[in-house]
Amino acid sequence: MLNHPRTVFSSSPRWPLILLPLLALIAIPAQADTLNGANTAWIMTSTALVLFMTLPGLALFYSGLVRSKNVLSVLMQCFAIACIASFVWFLGGYSIAFSEQGGAFFGGLDKALLAGVDEDTLSGDIPESVFLMFQMTFAIITPALVVGGFAERMRFSAVCWFTVLWLLAVYAPICHWVWGGGWLGEMGLLDFAGGTVVHITAGVAALVAALMIGPRRGFPTTPMPPHNLTLSVAGAGMLWVGWFGFNGGSALAANGDAGMAILVTHLSAACGAATWSALEWIKFGKPSVLGIITGMVAGLGTITPASGFVGPAGGVVIGVSAGFVCFFATLFIKQRLKIDDSLDVMPVHGVGGILGTFLAGIFCSTQLGIFSGQGPVGVDTTMGAQLGVQLTGIAATVVYTAIVTAIIFKVIDLVVGLRVDEDDETQGLDIISHNERGYDL
Repeated sequence: MLNHPRTVFSSSPRWPLILLPLLALIAIPAQADTLNGANTAWIMTSTALVLFMTLPGLALFYSGLVRSKNVLSVLMQCFAIACIASFVWFLGGYSIAFSEQGGAFFGGLDKALLAGVDEDTLSGDIPESVFLMFQMTFAIITPALVVGGFAERMRFSAVCWFTVLWLLAVYAPICHWVWGGGWLGEMGLLDFAGGTVVHITAGVAALVAALMIGPRRGFPTTPMPPHNLTLSVAGAGMLWVGWFGFNGGSALAANGDAGMAILVTHLSAACGAATWSALEWIKFGKPSVLGIITGMVAGLGTITPASGFVGPAGGVVIGVSAGFVCFFATLFIKQRLKIDDSLDVMPVHGVGGILGTFLAGIFCSTQLGIFSGQGPVGVDTTMGAQLGVQLTGIAATVVYTAIVTAIIFKVIDLVVGLRVDEDDETQGLDIISHNERGYDL
């Protein structure tokens, strides 16, 4: 009976089920490099949000803070930087920052002119075209932030040359150090969305610009209030919203890390704004609109490097710290040192980036003394060791940016000149540089 064919094969409809787990295991490697639609959609959205931060967000924020005779010059500089930086990123900036064929300090040039990038090329589980475009928006906003350091007095031609040289010699190499497989990334530097790459570089470059170009005529004795805070508030709101893509998109996935980054970003912005306003209220008797939007930007800039490593409580503490530290840094640089960093790039972005990068090494921990994650080499590290890495990253970024930026400005000054003459500055850059007026009332 056991040898009856029907008995022997009576269970035959069930035997292929045994092979299903094996077939599933065989299929897993094939899925490793496939495109993830959800992640792709989120990074595409984040790319639009980050570009929205510059155009029109930062452009409106900055243009409202200058005098009416220079409003168009700031708008023009932000738009021109967006155009120039995009071409530079295509030309070689992306390759210097993210090519895997480079060394510890510079990427290779194998991706110059975006060679090898097509519709099917992936970076992780998203198209490489989406990844490089997302990173391009960071390369756009960083030199645009520097505009605040030399606003109302720099030649337009000098701004254009500065954008090209600075992106290639400062931004792209430091981006490679941190995010492109360079030496700081290998050390384990924690910079989730650009504390060193974006904010410290922009702040230091703006400070160097302010020192080398010199103060605006009349500074600090002549009042130079913002001509249109309504524009600045509108731009500040756009920055706040766009920053969700800036920090949340840096997770490069639609997941819990992105969600938490957005949450702590919002909390830090709110706490930074509230702290700045409270300090103004105490010191000057009234909270100002300029103060609350500046405190918001300080909170956003300071949480940026830590946004992917901290929880809600860390976001609150970092935001309060940003409002307090950046408030007094602004008073110190403007009133004590008498440096005309026109739109407070160094005290807000530079100091905020330094503070946030340092605090990332503390608030990423789940318990005192122990780093909560795994470093690039897969080894747990103590908080003290992590703070040493953070300080190394801060110091290297500050020193390299300061030296190379000073050289760039010196070369530009010799070739085309950095600053407009006194009569042109008095008349305003809108007419002198662009033959237009922002207002014709």
